[in-house]
Amino acid sequence: MTTLAATSRPAFAPPALFALTTFYSAALVFLVQPMVAKLVLPLLGGSPSVWNTSMAFFQLALLAGYFYAHALQRVASVRRQAMIHVAALALAAIVLPLRVNGLAGPPSSDHPNLWLLAVLGLSIGAPFAILSATAPLVQAWYARTVGQAEGREPYALYAASNLGSLLALLAYPLVVEPAVTLAGQRYGWSAAYVGFVLLMATLGLMATRGPVADAEAAPKSSAASPSWADRLAWIVLAAIPASLMLGVTAYLTTDVASAPFLWVLPLGLYLATFIIAFQTRPLIPPDVTLVLQAAALAACAAFLPFKSTNFVLQFFIHLGAFFLTALMCHQRLVARRPDPAHLTEFYLCLSVGGVVGGAFNAFLAPVIFNNVWEYPLVLALAGLARPWGRLDKVEPGAWVLLVLGIVAAAGMPVLLGWLGSRVTAETVVGTFDQSELFDMGMKALLGLAVICAFLVRSRALFFFLVVAVLSFAAEMAADRVNTRESWRSFFGVMRLSQTHVTSLGGGVRMLAHGTTLHGAQALNPEYACNPLVYYTPRTPIGQVFEAKKAERQALRIGAVGLGTGSVAAYTRPGDHLTFFEIDPLVRRISTDPRYFTYTTKCAQGRVDYVIGDARLTLNRQPAEAFDVLLIDAFSSDAVPAHLLTVEAVQGYLTRVKPDGVVILHLSNRNLDLTSPAQAVARAAGGRGLVQAYRPAEDPQGSWESAEDVVIVGRTEAALAPFAADPRWERVNPFLAKPWRDDYTNLPGALYANLRMRWTWLP
Repeated sequence: MTTLAATSRPAFAPPALFALTTFYSAALVFLVQPMVAKLVLPLLGGSPSVWNTSMAFFQLALLAGYFYAHALQRVASVRRQAMIHVAALALAAIVLPLRVNGLAGPPSSDHPNLWLLAVLGLSIGAPFAILSATAPLVQAWYARTVGQAEGREPYALYAASNLGSLLALLAYPLVVEPAVTLAGQRYGWSAAYVGFVLLMATLGLMATRGPVADAEAAPKSSAASPSWADRLAWIVLAAIPASLMLGVTAYLTTDVASAPFLWVLPLGLYLATFIIAFQTRPLIPPDVTLVLQAAALAACAAFLPFKSTNFVLQFFIHLGAFFLTALMCHQRLVARRPDPAHLTEFYLCLSVGGVVGGAFNAFLAPVIFNNVWEYPLVLALAGLARPWGRLDKVEPGAWVLLVLGIVAAAGMPVLLGWLGSRVTAETVVGTFDQSELFDMGMKALLGLAVICAFLVRSRALFFFLVVAVLSFAAEMAADRVNTRESWRSFFGVMRLSQTHVTSLGGGVRMLAHGTTLHGAQALNPEYACNPLVYYTPRTPIGQVFEAKKAERQALRIGAVGLGTGSVAAYTRPGDHLTFFEIDPLVRRISTDPRYFTYTTKCAQGRVDYVIGDARLTLNRQPAEAFDVLLIDAFSSDAVPAHLLTVEAVQGYLTRVKPDGVVILHLSNRNLDLTSPAQAVARAAGGRGLVQAYRPAEDPQGSWESAEDVVIVGRTEAALAPFAADPRWERVNPFLAKPWRDDYTNLPGALYANLRMRWTWLP
């Protein structure tokens, strides 16, 4: 009877419990990533690099977790492994509840990467690393128990792991972020972590019930150990998608906003490729993936430099190319997967590849490149991961297509240099002028190169060569601005360029941050001290400064965001202007007389600088210090949303005098920021006016840009000089829900802007 009872008892934990545990751990791992990044984002000015650096850290922590899981296999008994793992999970909980650990000190603008890595390590490093070890560890237990007894392969659990990760990522921007405050998110995740420790203990207890789990040695496998070539291939095939994920994320967040709803899209697609690749019957077969990926990658390389192209079109082209390239790499990775006996080593190499790709984008590329070259570079190199074919048997047609594709691509910059300066608007054929015909010719060459790349897709080397030349040529053809110098920092890419403006009697030097102009100065000495673009006297910003100068003999001015320092041109003897700037590079450029002279020659009053995030540095300023406080801190349209919340504006109002004015400069190509800003102005207890300025023409000595501005005062009296001006209107606080530190709605701002452009949207 005893023997019968023993044999009738289940030998192992049910497979569903293995899947549930893997799913749960992955959900926790990927739910915490956007959560923690959002916690630290305001401390570093909302820079898109916060997410890239955070992702590189998470890849490092994942590697540590996978190494721990691999090393734990040296412990012969599954029971002992389970006991060690549960103890490690419990010990890591010492850093909970989840929060930004203050041991690393205040944020550093000089070494933001190092500061961020230290904060993430202290705040979430241990729980994240131990949690991330769960997926390979549970799969190894499954192979040692259910797999050994029933002959089941454990790799299917990896799909369950990535499914949990994907659902958690989608849940964060769609459910968690809109519905739960940051405080609720922190405590909720901490409670879920404790629940997982209990689940892990349950699985460990049940998985050790079978005789195999109690064995003192892992079963010997007849499979040969992976070669170093296999290991290198695993690392490379994992590194390419990891690098591209950060590249496409930086591209999207630079031109819209650094926010979780955009972070999770590329990461979600990245995880989806793992789910598809590890399926027994993939939703997209590898042969189909290779065809689609060739078309998408070539199109993406061609369109990438043309940032003025419709954003929605660019959005889908880049995400499509990234998804298909990552899927191709992961499917080729799965095709080379080893025997389950080497499972943890396989995942360890995948993690090494993720670290290599992430570290290249986050740490190495900003040092060796003065522009964001890593994205197109890795995009082109991904072509080498395709099948190579036999190089000793190349059809004559393939050679013809290779040469034709390279010639077509290289012809674009050649034509641009030869004919570009001669093109005029003179009509030559019907309604087409020379410039239109020239652009049509350039696009024809671009399309021909894309077609040739697609037709040689079966030979990786040929495909790579055409795409590489195409990518370089498209960059040259797209850059119609005379770029003189380029710099790069943690906070973005700065470009110095020059153009001719007739109304200013000659050349104008411009500073662009990413794709957005952040100031300009005339080279003609007669107009050199005229503030331009957003800051001319006719713009809303200029109107406020001119009105305040008429009121007072001496002004105390604060400006969040330095740019070229144009605001300094408004200062008079006795005025005092303080710039609050997070990027030390911007200060070096704007104060160098070789580039701009607003702060060094045009300013007549005192000018000083405070480096750091404006929310933090303004809090250290005296109350009621400023007559005018300008908030103009956008980085290439990447909105630091924490500067546009109710709490932020309340802080600004405490720093201006009773009759002082806060200026919110809200111009943005892709987001409607004016609606939430109007609601914020009222919710913060202020009084507000709004103006949408659209210049009719550039008068002599000026060069203007359209701009949207909301001004906020503590009382009606503070806004009285502007309320009587018909150009200003009362704010409407009912257009959107006011943003708060615990609530921002960037997806809504994106949709509202699209709705204004496209009247057919509901």
